[in-house]
Amino acid sequence: MTALQGMDIAAELRQVRAHWTPRVVGRVNDQYIKVAKLLGELVWHAHEAEDEMFLVVTGRLRIQLPDDVQVVLTPGQFYVVPRGVQHNPVADEEVEIVLIETVTTAHTGDIVVDGTVPVEQQVGDFR
Repeated sequence: MTALQGMDIAAELRQVRAHWTPRVVGRVNDQYIKVAKLLGELVWHAHEAEDEMFLVVTGRLRIQLPDDVQVVLTPGQFYVVPRGVQHNPVADEEVEIVLIETVTTAHTGDIVVDGTVPVEQQVGDFR
């Protein structure tokens, strides 16, 4: 009998070295499960064809939305940014998150900045 092990999110987050650099740790059908550490803010962007889920593991994440609306998430809380909605994640202190995104989701949507990480780089050695 083979013993299977569950995914250790905390251990996966310990392997993340750079802020705003998602790392794929799993896949469910056409969705990637990613872990990331955030600090500061990314960039206003949207994903025209995909929803994006943010689940906070540690810290406090603010997601800025249009019309001065903000969603504030604490550990154990998640929010799904609907496709096509401009948003800007902000971490005033380090935040550890899990993201669930379609495999085609570009890191910063149609916006490319110095910190944009291509999906191929996020996948890394994930099998």
